[in-house]
Amino acid sequence: MQESREESRDTKQPTNSCIIENDKKSELPSQLKTGSVTVVDLASPVPTDNFNPGWRFYAPFISLCIITLAVALDATSLSVALPIISESLHGNAIAIFWCGTSFLLSSTVFQPTFASLSYILGRKPLLLLALVFFTVGAIIGALAQNITSLLIGRSIQGAGGGGIISLTEILITDLVPLRERGKWFGFQSLTWALGSVTGPLIGGVFAQEATWRWIFWINLPFCGLGFLTLPFCLRLRHPPGEIASKLLRFDWVGAVLLTASTTSFLMPVSWGGVMFAWSSFRTLVPLLLGICGLFVFVMYEIYVAKTPLIPLRIFSNRTAVVSYIGTFVHGMILWCLLYYLPLYYEGVKAYSPIIVGVAVFPETLTITPASILVGVAVSITGRYRWSIWSGWSLTVLGMGLMYMLSLETSVPAFVFLNLIPGLGIGLLFASMNLATQAAATERYAGFAAAMYIFMRSLGQGVGVAVGGVIFQSQFAAKLRRYPDLARNATALAQDASGLVQVIKAMPEGAAERGTIVNAYAGALKVVWVVMAGLAFVALLLSFGTKGLSLNAGMETEQALRQPGNDGLQEGNVETV
Repeated sequence: MQESREESRDTKQPTNSCIIENDKKSELPSQLKTGSVTVVDLASPVPTDNFNPGWRFYAPFISLCIITLAVALDATSLSVALPIISESLHGNAIAIFWCGTSFLLSSTVFQPTFASLSYILGRKPLLLLALVFFTVGAIIGALAQNITSLLIGRSIQGAGGGGIISLTEILITDLVPLRERGKWFGFQSLTWALGSVTGPLIGGVFAQEATWRWIFWINLPFCGLGFLTLPFCLRLRHPPGEIASKLLRFDWVGAVLLTASTTSFLMPVSWGGVMFAWSSFRTLVPLLLGICGLFVFVMYEIYVAKTPLIPLRIFSNRTAVVSYIGTFVHGMILWCLLYYLPLYYEGVKAYSPIIVGVAVFPETLTITPASILVGVAVSITGRYRWSIWSGWSLTVLGMGLMYMLSLETSVPAFVFLNLIPGLGIGLLFASMNLATQAAATERYAGFAAAMYIFMRSLGQGVGVAVGGVIFQSQFAAKLRRYPDLARNATALAQDASGLVQVIKAMPEGAAERGTIVNAYAGALKVVWVVMAGLAFVALLLSFGTKGLSLNAGMETEQALRQPGNDGLQEGNVETV
């Protein structure tokens, strides 16, 4: 018997007539009344077998992929150029650190606000606003004459990029039935992977052969295409009602609490052990405030908020909880791998930045095909648990095998060693996304998709920090075995990225260089082992995932407008 029939959903899907009456504490921000018509009652299921994508679907989907490509390029292209930017703008190490970190930080903290506001103001206006932020930030970065201007530009860009990432995921839930979503999430991941693969190469080429400012200018053609195509291609039904009254009902207190708490949590996680010691009050105070703030946010959403920023019922069953935990761990492992593996190639193998971009192909070029394969297979079979279990099993095995990476590892060896974690991580992208949405009712699918992205982004920030703590402790411990290096062990271990430049500046045959390189490789071995352990924990938790049905009909207020669906046929639903 098919998995989709093995078990019913954990949470019964509420009917249109009773959702507000029976679920007032969890009503969506868009559940607003306009006259005698309730917006929620206008959403009707669309059978999965009616999904026949034509140009009205392909045009907006391609437009979404274009702007996703721009975000992916920008997120990954700047890191290789930071040393050159530092020299050009006369920035110190701390300022350059924030140039690399500010994008990820601002991208993460604004995602929930963009997602929730899109239920009130509509997807397309919020997506265009996010694109404006991203474009303005790119222009500011390209014209920056000092580090402060560059930091402002990167932060604005990150906020816009976070909105684009989150809203693109939500829009796929508006455009595609649940069972078919996997393949389209896979195609979107293909766009992201293309940008992630080419970003470091493009950044390195621009920085070395032209000017680093082109890293920002190259975003503008993609943004321009987005501004030209989205207003005309993305023709969505828009939730009716007066904007002023809807904004008054928005959970502004929850938005401020979540944004401030997440910022307070991620900032010390980012600078701990780099700018300030983990035991410093500058790290501990904001970290504890962030954790307390997140607790206050959850309590506020449960007991006070009338229209919660995040409907907590998306966490109301076992499948949802284990899937979100798995997504968080997935983000940790993914970003730890993408951050520290290039450092292995630069610091241990002494490759140039451009060659490093090629060396990471075994991961980047296997993640996306695996994700697409899962999406297609799930759409055919209706089963998704096999890919979660297979993905975590391969990730455990792959991260464990990476322990074998050392100074002597040959090119064929590291290529084959890196294929396994790439496949495992790729299998998890679409499958866990589908699991979180299957665990929620279709009415909450957009929030589930947004929370999936938020948890993965949060895990990415934590993953780099956890990897940094492991690397610092292990590297310093290994150097203390050598009397000549013991006194500088702590200083050298503070920044894994900065240490690469120290190694490159040493003479080729120097004994001290060989000692440091071996210690560098040895410290990274422990990072891979810890990530394998986390993946194993996630594998055990994943056995709590239920085989829920993927055959639910679509329920969205903001579906594509179809010919003949205007006016009274849509119950006075506005279109944009």
